[in-house]
Amino acid sequence: MHLTLEARIENIEPLTEFVNDQLRRMGCSERARMQIDVALDEIFSNICRYAYGNAVGPATVRVKELPEQDAVSITLEDGGIPFDPLAKSDPDVSLGIHERSVGGLGIFMVKNIMNDVRYEHRDGLNVLTVIKSL
Repeated sequence: MHLTLEARIENIEPLTEFVNDQLRRMGCSERARMQIDVALDEIFSNICRYAYGNAVGPATVRVKELPEQDAVSITLEDGGIPFDPLAKSDPDVSLGIHERSVGGLGIFMVKNIMNDVRYEHRDGLNVLTVIKSL
């Protein structure tokens, strides 16, 4: 199933509700659902802030159950500026907050709470997929 909406911060809630409805049907644990919600918030808010510059464009979320892995695949697609958030090296979290460079903590967190995170630029779209055990 999929949902397409404008990449606006105020659409985080309908996006999350759509995904949560699918997760409930799959019997997703509360802990996994909460972690997915955090990841969706981070990823979608980045699309809203950066993908289209000062303009607004569409974003699509696709939810697919992976029964053979007892997992779910959630893909977010946007037609904005090509950007691979996984290409940047992870922040050094051993440094103090004032010693770290700005940015990168959100995607670092997503990579640590999801089982897998993948990016590709395909057919003019940024395609970011997260996989999480149910």
